[in-house]
Amino acid sequence: MNKNEFNPVRFLDKDTSQTQFYTVLKSRVNNYFKENNLSKKHNNAMVIKTVVLLSAYVLPFLVILVFTPSFGLSLVLWSIMGLALAGSGMSIMHDANHGAYSSNQKVNYWLGHTLNLMGGSVFNWKLQHNVMHHTYTNIVHYDDDIEDKLILKFNPHTKVRWFHKLQIVYAFLFYGILTLYWAALKDFVQFNKYTKQGVNPNSPAQNKITLLKIFLIKVFYFGIFFGVPVYVSGIPFLQILTGFLVMQFIAGIILTTVFQLAHTVEGTTHPVPNENYTIENNWAIHQLNTTVNFSRSNKFVSWYVGGLNYQVEHHLFPNICHVHYPELSKIVKSTAEEYGIPYLENPTFMQALKSHLAMVVKFGKLPSLNEAIA
Repeated sequence: MNKNEFNPVRFLDKDTSQTQFYTVLKSRVNNYFKENNLSKKHNNAMVIKTVVLLSAYVLPFLVILVFTPSFGLSLVLWSIMGLALAGSGMSIMHDANHGAYSSNQKVNYWLGHTLNLMGGSVFNWKLQHNVMHHTYTNIVHYDDDIEDKLILKFNPHTKVRWFHKLQIVYAFLFYGILTLYWAALKDFVQFNKYTKQGVNPNSPAQNKITLLKIFLIKVFYFGIFFGVPVYVSGIPFLQILTGFLVMQFIAGIILTTVFQLAHTVEGTTHPVPNENYTIENNWAIHQLNTTVNFSRSNKFVSWYVGGLNYQVEHHLFPNICHVHYPELSKIVKSTAEEYGIPYLENPTFMQALKSHLAMVVKFGKLPSLNEAIA
């Protein structure tokens, strides 16, 4: 696909012996929930986590507004907010906007809109993540998560520039500004891009309303974080700005790194559709070929990142709440092995990070595998 147009990609089975894999896997997963009398949605532990993470995001800010602590203490509070912002996005907003948090769609709707508290648009997020990323994982010019960003290169199919050789040096600096860019500009850029490409299904009239909503979200977001502290609590603007940037940098580093550890690591593939916009592979097997788990045995990592260390399970079953992924991973791994399909994972966070860094270096040096699509 040319990056300025959208042509849906089809997935056709390449190996007929593996066509039953996903059917069998879904049956086994459904049986697991039936036999254990479990809901596929949230449980009490998920509710507790929701309260903890949202409180850790909101309460420190209220403390800053009401008690106006010293600059040093306020930076600690902003840092806690950064950790909570990332955790809430990965654990609460992410599940809700997949319809995985609750069987009640009103609950999913409102918890999904916690993204507004982070300055983001649910409309754009669903197009980028649910539609483009989950459907076309690791396919250049379709999956925005591996699309080149400014001076970062995340796939082998685009032209390498001289500065890409240095991206291992500056990558994490740019990871840190992700949420700041998201809150300020990304939604407008994406809205324009998806509308031009035809990914956005809305009519012109609907888009006017959607664009107005995005604008008002930004006004509300920056008004709360800057207008209220400065004009109501009387806190110096530079102090608020510094704390706000600290929060954004912490959240940006965490969010970008966690998502990259699932797809921009060694062992994943980056297939290119043929001239008929076809990937010669089963969609489910494509997900296993392009996605890697990490730290499956680390309960704290699993808790904090919202099960995004179980990305294989998430990509195969995005409508199931992440609290169930540890048990589902046993079923997915054994079924994949039964059908001779690789189940990719890095045992620890550090091994996953090392693998990601190796790919950042590799993509910075690797010439385009297909200049025609760059």
